[in-house]
Amino acid sequence: MKIRVRVKRPEKPVLVEITSDFIRLDAFLKYASCVSTGGEAKILIQQGDVKVNGETEYQRGKKLRPGDIVAYGKTRYRVTAPSGEKQNESS
Repeated sequence: MKIRVRVKRPEKPVLVEITSDFIRLDAFLKYASCVSTGGEAKILIQQGDVKVNGETEYQRGKKLRPGDIVAYGKTRYRVTAPSGEKQNESS
């Protein structure tokens, strides 16, 4: 019997442009429309449902900068700077 296994490659992250040097994680989740309230963002972060650059993040005040990757559920988001500005090369 042959068994076929398909590995689904992760889709490209959704690009979310910020106009400042950084954005706090809880504010980012609201800005990217992942949650509707700051309280909801706080709960998700405290439960460990959000990853930043591949690691579970529990600090809602974590500063995200262009180039950072945020994962929530099955969706990944890349923080980007406005066109022409330098991106963080950490990811």
